[in-house]
Amino acid sequence: MPTAYQVAYTFVVMKDPGPNIIKRLLMGCAILSVILILAVGFDVSYGETNIPLGKTAAVICSNVPILHKAISSDASAMDAVIIWQIRVPRAVLALLVGAMLAMAGAALQGLLLNPLADPYTVGVSSGAALGAGVATLAGLSGFMGGYGVSVVAFIFAMGAMMIVYAVARSAGRVSVHSFLLAGIVVGSFLWALLSFVLALAAGDPAEAQGKIIHWLLGSFNAVDPWGFVRLAAPFAILGLVLFVAFARDLNLFSMGEESARHLGIETENLKIIILAVASLVTAAAVSVSGIIGFVGLVVPHICRKVFGADHRVLIPTAALAGASLTVLADLASRAILPPSGLPVGIVTAMLGAPFFLYLLRTSKR
Repeated sequence: MPTAYQVAYTFVVMKDPGPNIIKRLLMGCAILSVILILAVGFDVSYGETNIPLGKTAAVICSNVPILHKAISSDASAMDAVIIWQIRVPRAVLALLVGAMLAMAGAALQGLLLNPLADPYTVGVSSGAALGAGVATLAGLSGFMGGYGVSVVAFIFAMGAMMIVYAVARSAGRVSVHSFLLAGIVVGSFLWALLSFVLALAAGDPAEAQGKIIHWLLGSFNAVDPWGFVRLAAPFAILGLVLFVAFARDLNLFSMGEESARHLGIETENLKIIILAVASLVTAAAVSVSGIIGFVGLVVPHICRKVFGADHRVLIPTAALAGASLTVLADLASRAILPPSGLPVGIVTAMLGAPFFLYLLRTSKR
């Protein structure tokens, strides 16, 4: 008679995920991919100059190496520049940021065994915010070809993660609960330092202070949008590959750390990998867009309810759903306050906070 651990191991860890898992994965990715494509299409088409969706699609296809010979565009040169050089990279940056935050949130919730876990609770966002504030105050906006603020924000974000990890580590082990608490404490301290930086910048509110606050509210506006896409894309791809590779281990860990250890999972190694990758992709996302909240908190909840808690399905679907949400939030921000738009972080907070309160209410029933 097999034990409960053996049954769980056979179901969760076997290399063949089973037809039901594959069906849910394919169906979920197919539906969400269609939603994402439509969201990108409308986001790119809409703006101060509205461009028909068909013409937008033709311009995009004409710039894709495989399709450019088969599909030609009759759009004007100005429309082609607006679409391909301004709106498409902005939409791609939005979907990359949304995907990174959502899959990091799904992985952290599975690892920390806490549905309220979020990529920003580990201290990464506060570190990035402090880095951006310091870089702006120091006049590094033009440093490294215009990427100065993003580079410094990324360095500070990773530094914050290392501090949190060092605080939570004791006797060669990291407690997931201690890590979460350490992230909150360190994050609060770094936010206090950021307030100090803002006070230093108060003498010139139209410049440094205004730039810092605008960055904190989150935005996909960039001087070189394709450059920011190139910065973010490798981290998004790396994060997706590693999270999916360790999805079965996360399934076991979600049953409890002791259970996972009995089933042969190197729990300490898993913690290090998931925490490091989640911090890395969150730092990359925050460094190119500022702070865009609730995506990594709410999206995993939605996908878990719709597609199930298996991380082999949850992480890819959360990535696609998060990408769709941020693209639609970018569209909504420009529709509410054209032409520049509201900061995207405000839109996601307006959408995410009520929905999360609804989740909290329904989970108590």
